[in-house]
Amino acid sequence: MAQTAAPKTAKTYTPGKTSWGDPNIAGVYTNNDESLIPFERPAAFEGRRLEDITEAELEHLRDDRSEDRIEADRNRAEFRSPIHWFENHFPNNSRAWLVVDPLDGHVPPLTEEGRRRAATQAALAATHGPADSFEDRSLWDQCITRGLPGSMMPGVYGNVYEMLQGPGYVTIIYEMVHETRVIPLDGRPHAGQNIRMYIGDARGHWEGSTLVVETSNFTSKTRYRGSSENLKMIERFKPVGPDTIEWSATFDDPHTWTQPWTFVMNLTKKDQSQRPFEYACHEGNYGMVGILNAARAEERQGKDVVSPKEAEGER
Repeated sequence: MAQTAAPKTAKTYTPGKTSWGDPNIAGVYTNNDESLIPFERPAAFEGRRLEDITEAELEHLRDDRSEDRIEADRNRAEFRSPIHWFENHFPNNSRAWLVVDPLDGHVPPLTEEGRRRAATQAALAATHGPADSFEDRSLWDQCITRGLPGSMMPGVYGNVYEMLQGPGYVTIIYEMVHETRVIPLDGRPHAGQNIRMYIGDARGHWEGSTLVVETSNFTSKTRYRGSSENLKMIERFKPVGPDTIEWSATFDDPHTWTQPWTFVMNLTKKDQSQRPFEYACHEGNYGMVGILNAARAEERQGKDVVSPKEAEGER
């Protein structure tokens, strides 16, 4: 029997309305099932489109990804959290890769300005060790922020988000670092260019049943894949079923990339028992203490300090 392409979720779903008339997308969501999906199109699929991938191929990919990840986690468990902490084993991936635009499935090349900035940052990083101070660690390590879109990218745990709605606003609570993002819908302008924020300045509006959120005013401290402060990120939260929102993020930054680009993944609705847990990162940030203590021990032994970054890294 000939294989057929993987079925796609219907795009004609219309959610109910709030009491004030906005599309009702409130609820608790997770993207655990989107864990382990390659960000860009793998070499094995070069020349193919997402819609060309058959359901049988996708099922095979799910199995292989889960087996590889579980084996890798088991082999390095003594250096990490216990296996039962992991929430991203056996994910039911919705797609073969995430980047949908450009159609080749790859993030566009950096501009000349973007390459110069990356080289300058690399040269600066080389002037000190990865753990000379807590300030050498990422803002995530410091329990400050994962930035955007990092706060909604699936990791090994903490992949729960709660969307709340009120007249003129949508609020998103992120379990990881427990950030809360308040998004006005009243058409107000963005903050002035001198005001820069870790997760930017968000403004939203509805296009039919889709929530469109434009975020700007980022700080250089929360660069995403080398982006500049001029990044404009446009997200679309599109209900495609009673329990599924298609979340897409478009990155427009001519100071960094040669053209805008977009990735897509699904958010799956859960019941209220799955609301975000308290993150309590600062109260229990033993990781930072361990990193700095290990660096000092390496120095006492006269060894070069090596960054302990995890294999999964930032996507």
